[in-house]
Amino acid sequence: MLLDTSGLMCCFDADDRRHKDAVACYESAPIRLTHNYVIAEFVALTGARRLPREASLEFSAAIATDQEIEVVWVDPILHDEAMALLKSQLDKCYSLCDAVSFVLMRDRNIADALTTDRHFEQAGFRRLLPG
Repeated sequence: MLLDTSGLMCCFDADDRRHKDAVACYESAPIRLTHNYVIAEFVALTGARRLPREASLEFSAAIATDQEIEVVWVDPILHDEAMALLKSQLDKCYSLCDAVSFVLMRDRNIADALTTDRHFEQAGFRRLLPG
């Protein structure tokens, strides 16, 4: 499954109503994939929500170095593919981070995303957490 920003937030924030479900989904996933744009977005989101900075940075570092998670570092080719996807679907409000996720998920034939983001459903993937 792809680990999206909102899904990681649900895992990180024990006070989130979806925390238990997010952790269960995470632990049961045979494949865990994410990318550095998700990690960057996670750091920004935790800051915006005024969650403990040191803990969020430690969590981000743990994600980036976990041997059970494949972290794709976005290169110019992947970035350009995501930009092309955004340009081809101007009627959608996908973020660049979302578009990178969609490209990776299609390339890897991954249908499930640990996310609360409805954009994943709009793009034809399965959202594993309620919004």
